[in-house]
Amino acid sequence: MSNAKDLDRLLQGFVDGGLPGCAMKVVQRGNTLYEGYFGYADVDTKKPIDERSVFRQASLSKIPMYTVMMMLYEQGKFLLNDPVSRFFPEWASVKKIVRRTNGSIEAVPTDGPVTVRDALSMKCGLPYCNSDEPTEDPTLRAMQECMRPLWERGHYTLREQIAAIAQAPLAFEPGTHWLYGFSSELAAGIIEAVCDKPIDDVLLEYLFRPLGMDDTRSRFFGDIPERLVKLYTPSDDNTLSPGPDFFDRKHLPGPEHEAGWGRLFSTVNDYSSLMQMLACGGVHDGVRIMGRKTIDLMRANGLNALQQEDFNDPYNAGYGYGYGVRTLIDNAAGNLNGSPGAFGWTGGFGTWAEADPQEGLSIVYMHNLLPNRERYYHPRMRTAAYGLVQ
Repeated sequence: MSNAKDLDRLLQGFVDGGLPGCAMKVVQRGNTLYEGYFGYADVDTKKPIDERSVFRQASLSKIPMYTVMMMLYEQGKFLLNDPVSRFFPEWASVKKIVRRTNGSIEAVPTDGPVTVRDALSMKCGLPYCNSDEPTEDPTLRAMQECMRPLWERGHYTLREQIAAIAQAPLAFEPGTHWLYGFSSELAAGIIEAVCDKPIDDVLLEYLFRPLGMDDTRSRFFGDIPERLVKLYTPSDDNTLSPGPDFFDRKHLPGPEHEAGWGRLFSTVNDYSSLMQMLACGGVHDGVRIMGRKTIDLMRANGLNALQQEDFNDPYNAGYGYGYGVRTLIDNAAGNLNGSPGAFGWTGGFGTWAEADPQEGLSIVYMHNLLPNRERYYHPRMRTAAYGLVQ
């Protein structure tokens, strides 16, 4: 088994090898097994990473969002087979891309609707479309055309984004394949429609206040900008330069900075509260936040054999995908020492989290680097973290 000193050596080794800084916390049934902070939040000023350091979550923002979706589901706010058009009428007549045997491409009406289940499980056929870079993908090209007026304006609401991408043909018949992308925007919009308030307010009400996640939001407030670690981009020789500031602009208050739903920022301690709640069957400090069986549904693998092929890659080896989270289904395939059914996700700047209900264990790791080099850092810290379990 590993111990705290092994994790100390591992994370310090990350920093010694060129990572600007990182933080990690491992908790089992309310008992902290490990907590460590290494390196710098600002390399130039030598400001250290500590428990108050704030990290951009990027796609790790999805776990709180999909957790709230599942909480609304268990309250009967919607059914998983509800069509998305129940909330967004323009989605009632969407099209899909069809490739003919002669090589031609055509946009035709879908056979069935896009459902809430599709939005929860990344089966809508909506790739990410965040720039106007040239592409051969017909769905992506169409999405670029639909988004261009919003990009040219420079700001837009989540509802405007959802209406715009409804005009683009989907990459496939809804529900037939797995494709990571703007399904999460649909999910965020459904939350707003069901609750009749901005998603930020819903997250605050359902999760952040009950869990004491006081430093987790999507818009800057208080001293958060000063506590936000710097985003760095490494060169081939491991020297660091400042990363792009495009992402941080979405965190600025005011409608002029809106670009759909802004991703979250958080601390290791805040995010550990969320993952511990999920690892312990929906209970936090003796208070039930959500149902255990709902969490079981959230983490159940929902991929068939064809969709599993869509999901397979070296980083996700051994995992399937449930509702907004990957879930461990094959330890041998992924060379993983976690428990079957452990679930979580990752973020594009280097954040990673997993909840293991079998052990009541939560693991939260954070750094901010672009590209994040996750294939090197994450498997190592994950393996060492599970080595703490007795």
